[in-house]
Amino acid sequence: MGWVVFSYSLPSKASSSPRVALWRRLQRSGAITPKAGVYVLPDRDECIEAFQWLAQEVQQAKGEAVVMRVERFEGLTDPQIIELFRDSCRKKYSEIESEAANVEKALHAAKKSKNNSEILERLEKLRKKYTEVAQVDFFESPEGAGIAGQIRGLQQALRQGSPSDSAVASVTLSEYRDRRWVTRPRPHVDRLACAWLIRQFIDPKAEIRYSTDPQPDEVTFDMRGAEFGHKGDRCTFETMLSAFNLNEPALHVVAEIVHDIDLRDGRYARPEAEGIDIILKGWLLAGLSDSELESRGIALFDGLYTAFSRRPRLAGR
Repeated sequence: MGWVVFSYSLPSKASSSPRVALWRRLQRSGAITPKAGVYVLPDRDECIEAFQWLAQEVQQAKGEAVVMRVERFEGLTDPQIIELFRDSCRKKYSEIESEAANVEKALHAAKKSKNNSEILERLEKLRKKYTEVAQVDFFESPEGAGIAGQIRGLQQALRQGSPSDSAVASVTLSEYRDRRWVTRPRPHVDRLACAWLIRQFIDPKAEIRYSTDPQPDEVTFDMRGAEFGHKGDRCTFETMLSAFNLNEPALHVVAEIVHDIDLRDGRYARPEAEGIDIILKGWLLAGLSDSELESRGIALFDGLYTAFSRRPRLAGR
């Protein structure tokens, strides 16, 4: 596989500010240093762009920088380099795991308290730290999925015992293959996300209709009396993930965004929610047809899922 390499030097008399700023940017980029003064990332478009911006900053500080593609390193195999990336993330995940354990202890200690605002704040900071590491976990360290599950477990524990916390019955995929689905017209975030989920994870050949008048043989979702709808404090997308036992971490990140836009309760405070909400509102204001809204929505959620999973979606799931 290919790699992109960045190396730089600053004038000896340069102030410490550019050095510190560059070091911090390199840390956030997820780059590793197999050799002193050499920073390496996978040969991906976003990684090349990150190094190119850093090179520009070095040049503005009167320094010198080089960005190059490398096919292999002498004395280092690709698996060894990949393990260096995973080891870097492993250390960061370990710190998050320790913090999560402390949050869990605080949650148990405050179990009888109705005010969990401090724990929610700590959990939100923890989730943001995890997101920062996951974004540069280029080779999907095994520890990442475990930490994601741990954070989701803490979120669920905070909700347990509330009147709105309702169980969702499990169903099997085979029951919902070759079926026709129906939901309300003018689909917004929850219905668009569900349409994407149906087509990509449940039945690629599904027919989805937009109407307020469902037929007896149709599977209803996100409408009055629907088979799949809001359940307790869950939006329909979250209900369907639970019902079909779809537990992939990237899907749960998408679910958090959909939840924040649809229910507006600020539970996850996903930074992507505001921008996506504006885009969706723009589509509605533009008067797009239901089929056009679905088509654009599927492209949008495909992009989100691919970005968060960091691997191509498998066709024909």
